[in-house]
Amino acid sequence: MKQNLFTKSKLLLAFLISVMILSLGCSSQKFYLLAGTYTNTGSKGIYVYTFDAATGKTEFVSSTDSVVNPSYLAISQNGNLVYSVNETNGAVPGRVSSFSFDKKEGKLHFLNTQVSGGDDPCYVALNENDQWLAVANYTGGSAAVLPINKDGSLKPFAQLIQDSGSSVNKERQEKAHVHETVFSPDYKYLFIPDLGMDKVLIYKFNSSAEKPLDPSTPPFVETPPGSGPRHITFHPNEKFAYVVTELSGMVIAYSYNEGKLSEIQTISSHPSEYKGAIGSSEIYPSPDGKFLYVSNRGEENTITIFSINSDSGKLSLVGYQPTGNGPRHFLLDPKGNFLLVANQNSDNVVIYRRDQKTGLLKATGEEIKLPKPVCLQMTPVQ
Repeated sequence: MKQNLFTKSKLLLAFLISVMILSLGCSSQKFYLLAGTYTNTGSKGIYVYTFDAATGKTEFVSSTDSVVNPSYLAISQNGNLVYSVNETNGAVPGRVSSFSFDKKEGKLHFLNTQVSGGDDPCYVALNENDQWLAVANYTGGSAAVLPINKDGSLKPFAQLIQDSGSSVNKERQEKAHVHETVFSPDYKYLFIPDLGMDKVLIYKFNSSAEKPLDPSTPPFVETPPGSGPRHITFHPNEKFAYVVTELSGMVIAYSYNEGKLSEIQTISSHPSEYKGAIGSSEIYPSPDGKFLYVSNRGEENTITIFSINSDSGKLSLVGYQPTGNGPRHFLLDPKGNFLLVANQNSDNVVIYRRDQKTGLLKATGEEIKLPKPVCLQMTPVQ
């Protein structure tokens, strides 16, 4: 009898352990998906969904009531805070807003807002300990850094970097247009692509200083005249960086070391025979570092897929994936199983399954309908 009870206890324990493991596995596949939008066509601002990284399925959770044009979002390391830009088209000064995020309920709660230091902020990024927020002001041609309070709310900006310059495209490069503020992988540098000046500015970042930014040496790298650098991303191995140029539709590959970029390759994100309008926008590597993805708007509306040589950092074309209209932003889930595209002009987020061996994408049939999606971010569910 005792042996029978002992056997039953062992079986029960094994069952409970298997349930716990299964539960942990399931929870590790669940994420909150946050979508920032333009709000001039009926959008409520920031939308929250759940995303299953095993199946690619989403489910609506909540939305904000009235956040003006939150066209780019950043989430804190613990997922409890969310920050957004507020593009205001020059009607009032550009702003940035802070929210607490209830991960149990999946709801955002407004904390406060501050001026961004220039018109039409388009990008925000947090440093490694969530003490500073860096914001890019596109029309204002400036970048600012804002200290963050312990409760996650924003203080007024502590430092403003105002660019001054232009380039050869008289319509798009008549002045400075800061498009991004990206921290280096070690958070010791801040990289600022300026579309209007054909430069990527480089600043040292000292998180303990009252004014944390100082020009690096060299203080910038130049891109070809008329190229319009838009976004920069770093390879997971931290040895390479890649810049996508909005106006020429090129990807420039660099070797990277201690704040210094050295060009190693320039390659088009469009087919050689393509003659239509160009509007390349977002760029990210896969989590395993084997592939690089670039979104193209204009008249093409595709995701370009490159393979990455892990030794040299150079790119080779793999293929093109058609998307909806205006793929402004896209996101790879942390598992690398799916790529989600925010199509600004066709009012939807389309979900593709990613072949991790080939890098190619295949539409799953899953999509989210919402007005003017322009940014996607993820954080694990509680």
